[in-house]
Amino acid sequence: MYNSKIIGLGYYVPDNVVTNDDLSKVMDTNDAWIQERTGIKERRHVVKGDGDTTTTMGVKAAKIAIERAGIDKDDIDFIVFATLSPDYYFPGPGVLVQRDLGIKTVGALDVRNQCSGFVYGISVADQYIKTGMYKNVLVIGSELHSHGLDMTTRGRGVSVIFGDGAGAAVLSREEDTTKGILSTHLHSEGQHAEELSLIAPGMGKRWVNDIIADNDPNDESYFPYMNGQFVFKNAVVRFSEVIMEGLEANKLAPTAIDMLVPHQANLRISQFIQKKFQLSDDQVFNNIMNYGNTTAASIPIALTEAWEQGKIKKGDLVVLAAFGSGFTWGSAIIRW
Repeated sequence: MYNSKIIGLGYYVPDNVVTNDDLSKVMDTNDAWIQERTGIKERRHVVKGDGDTTTTMGVKAAKIAIERAGIDKDDIDFIVFATLSPDYYFPGPGVLVQRDLGIKTVGALDVRNQCSGFVYGISVADQYIKTGMYKNVLVIGSELHSHGLDMTTRGRGVSVIFGDGAGAAVLSREEDTTKGILSTHLHSEGQHAEELSLIAPGMGKRWVNDIIADNDPNDESYFPYMNGQFVFKNAVVRFSEVIMEGLEANKLAPTAIDMLVPHQANLRISQFIQKKFQLSDDQVFNNIMNYGNTTAASIPIALTEAWEQGKIKKGDLVVLAAFGSGFTWGSAIIRW
């Protein structure tokens, strides 16, 4: 058995900055209202026609990660792509990355676990490497939310939160099993699936033909829905549980954490978890104030920034944790 180790990181966000004041021009909101509830000051949105898509942003992040890993693109044995906003309903973006990077005909897997997608993707890659099946796995989290949000007062409870961007990591074989990804822990609770969801198009309720036939401008089924308070209450519980599960599995205490990189769902959630685990500001990395919630991309973007800023060093215990739609949640315990 091997461990897997992150050997390269990269991220990409669009140039277009959308501030809270910008949003106040198209919906009834303001900077103070958004910051108080989410901690977000600004986010990045793709500009239509600029060439940025979920796939192309993922490719840009992947190129940086591969270069930093010091390997050739043809050393990649497998691709895992996490997103809730694929370019096409099918095929998924994993195969598009293989095409656009010009990688040999390796397998490509799409992960649809929304905010938990990158942690799930890391876990899948880790298992493939641990068993010896693959040596180098490219894991991408990328989202293009802005084109699918209700940018009116009706949708402000959701639309002010989300931003666009991508992050990527290259995982490689590590023979020292005391280093790298020590363990991953994944969970789901589907009974709450509709509390954070986008229903249409969907075979079960409304499909494309229904939407076209109705041509109803007030149909909200194709906009995301979130029961904010319910999601918040569940998130703080599940974040805590899955972080403790990971620490206990490795016989570690919260005091052993050098850096916690939580999914950037809401700054208030991160602050709650920080206080619960009695971590200092230097032990938790947040960047939601600059990018909003980029769902599957949020952890790899934050992890890359933390590493670039020298806040993650060799030998550090790094904890990744996420909670989101599904509900799904998970954690990864890493010895850097």
